[in-house]
Amino acid sequence: MFELTPEGEEDWWEVETLYDLCFGPSRTALSSYRLREGVEPVAGLSLAARDPEGFIAGAIRYWPVRIEAGAGGTHRALLLGPVAVHPTHQGEGLGGVLIRDSLDIAARHGWPRVMLVGDAPYYARFGFDRLDGITMPPPTNPDRVLGRALTPGAWDGIAGRVMREA
Repeated sequence: MFELTPEGEEDWWEVETLYDLCFGPSRTALSSYRLREGVEPVAGLSLAARDPEGFIAGAIRYWPVRIEAGAGGTHRALLLGPVAVHPTHQGEGLGGVLIRDSLDIAARHGWPRVMLVGDAPYYARFGFDRLDGITMPPPTNPDRVLGRALTPGAWDGIAGRVMREA
């Protein structure tokens, strides 16, 4: 069993170490990290999962972003990621638990929409679809820009550039 709790300040370095282990230290060169620079993860949505020995077995973070839609205005969204599971716990369903539980919390907190950059076949099981008309910082592959409405119709008619929350 795993204990899921909101990521606290005391978890930060252990979570960062997990992300480096799973994705490599060059992960911060990805374009999605430009949206995270100087912005704190969303409190209460970024979760840490500890194994029975008390070690971080998995983690997920969310970041506030906005979609600049020109004359259509600005729309807030959550940027999911990264989500990681320690190699010794992969295949146990922990990644799915982190995603499902955190999406439920986000909906309860009133967030209307969430997006990510990822593998469509994997994230489709959690209700994510390709977002047409949403532009991430380059060189992001547009086929990997996915979204899920947490309230009905939350992505309807939204198009524009994803920007860092100021």
